Amino acid sequence: MFIAMNRFKVVKDSTAEFEQVWLGRDSHLGEMTGFVEFHLLRGPEAEDHVLYASHTIWRSRADFEAWTRSEQFRKAHSRAPSSKPLYLGHPQFEGFETIQTVARPAESGEAAA
Repeated sequence: MFIAMNRFKVVKDSTAEFEQVWLGRDSHLGEMTGFVEFHLLRGPEAEDHVLYASHTIWRSRADFEAWTRSEQFRKAHSRAPSSKPLYLGHPQFEGFETIQTVARPAESGEAAA
């Protein structure tokens, strides 16, 4: 499993607009082989920004890299930025290979996911 994250330092008065950009976009992720799930995370506030992270889980690093070279990736990232910057600096990318996964066992009567 491979986890791809981008961290964004969003200007405090731009959080609603930043969230709407993400919530209103067509990601095309579901069209990709190896895509597992996506999360947009809101983190702690600092003096001048709110930390956000996009968190995508892939079956493998190769599947993630195929996404970054795909037409779906270009379409998902083609939206023109607004006239004002929503975040400070560039997003910080972090990619992680899974070493261990621990999942809660299904309880009796619970459907397996």
